[in-house]
Amino acid sequence: MAEASSRVPVRLLAAIALSASLAPLNSTMVAVALPEMARDLQEGSGELRQGLVTSYLLTNIVLQSPGGKLGDRLSHRRALALGQLVFALGAALAYMWPVLPVLTASRVVMAAGAAILAPSATAMLRTELPPEVRGRAFGAFGAMMGIAAGMGPKVGALLVGHFGWTSIFLANVPVLLVAAALARTAAPARAAPADAPPAAAGPAAPRARFDILGSALLGASLMGLVLGLENAHLRWAAAIGALSLVPFVLWERRAADPVIDFSLFRRRTFMGGSLIIALQNFAMYSVLFELPQVAARLSDVGPRDVGNTLVAMMAMMVVASPLAGRASERFGARAVALIGCSLALAGMVLLAARPLVVITDAIPALLLLGAGLGLTSAPSQAAAMSDVPREQSGMAAGLTSTMRYLGGIAGLTVLGLVLTETRDSDAVLREHTTAITVFCVALLLAIGCALTLPGRSRAPASARL
Repeated sequence: MAEASSRVPVRLLAAIALSASLAPLNSTMVAVALPEMARDLQEGSGELRQGLVTSYLLTNIVLQSPGGKLGDRLSHRRALALGQLVFALGAALAYMWPVLPVLTASRVVMAAGAAILAPSATAMLRTELPPEVRGRAFGAFGAMMGIAAGMGPKVGALLVGHFGWTSIFLANVPVLLVAAALARTAAPARAAPADAPPAAAGPAAPRARFDILGSALLGASLMGLVLGLENAHLRWAAAIGALSLVPFVLWERRAADPVIDFSLFRRRTFMGGSLIIALQNFAMYSVLFELPQVAARLSDVGPRDVGNTLVAMMAMMVVASPLAGRASERFGARAVALIGCSLALAGMVLLAARPLVVITDAIPALLLLGAGLGLTSAPSQAAAMSDVPREQSGMAAGLTSTMRYLGGIAGLTVLGLVLTETRDSDAVLREHTTAITVFCVALLLAIGCALTLPGRSRAPASARL
């Protein structure tokens, strides 16, 4: 019996991982397609980045926590099916009407679907798997996310080259169909594992509700900050966004069901793991969107060459993620995350030091960076989720997903501040070095956060049988 309980339920894991993989798959495909889209739509790269990438990330940030609560209320499996449907509607809309206003609206719809999918998938790993296999499950889950993100540049480049950039939206359909079929046939939920920390004392929590006012304040604040920082003529929007943070924090501290439950950050491990997730996503998203723009201005390389180069980072994430899951079970989350953050930092330093005469000069640095990010993700997320009560799994998963997208949008905001439209090679390289320096600082902070994760746990002998 003990041996059976230590097996990872493959069908269940495949169903939730494939569903959650839609977001990274779509994000990296869009990154490669942006130059082609800019030429066809006759739009600047900044406008496209705001319309198709920033709007997607903003929507995800605002809706992740409500999406997690929706799973707590409906059941995570039903929420997963709803997220698949919403995502499919957005993808179809983008494919059928490829003009910037409709594309922006469709990306918002797709982001709403992803905001339901991601926390539901993560919460199911927490609630339906026993603790003795959870590290491996999160590692396999991270590998699936890496496969999806790694396939994005390659598949996106092939689709753009052969069928045009609109096909990157249609490509989501077969992934959705397979994910839906697996989710319908996966085994039912098992009994709850009894390793969760106790819930806070007090009366029973009411049914989850949506924090509409908090979501609106958060959305207004983030949108103002991002638009104001990326556009010199919209500095007033940044001021409004910053001021909106004050009523948002005040409201969240008194709201019955806040969109961001700040009390979870009193848990040391949850806070550390969540910050690592945000900081590593800051670095990953930044590199994914910075390198194609820098390479295009330095040597006019096409999407295929950029996609082939970015695959190096994603491939190493795929290799390292499952290894991280098993290693964290044996050596503890802290040691594995520290090694991962250090490798990622070494990759960033090497990326700044390479001359980037051709795009393939970045491959050694991307290999190191991908290995580091892959080793860091699984132990950080598993540790964060294991530090919260089971009945708060959906909300906690939504919050970790919110932190992930906050990191991504912070990285894109930095790119908006650092990168210009210049074609002067010396200026482009200076901008590249400045951006990489900021990314290195983020990874240094992640190393500090890794110290908050738990070390090696010594399970009773009966638990190791």
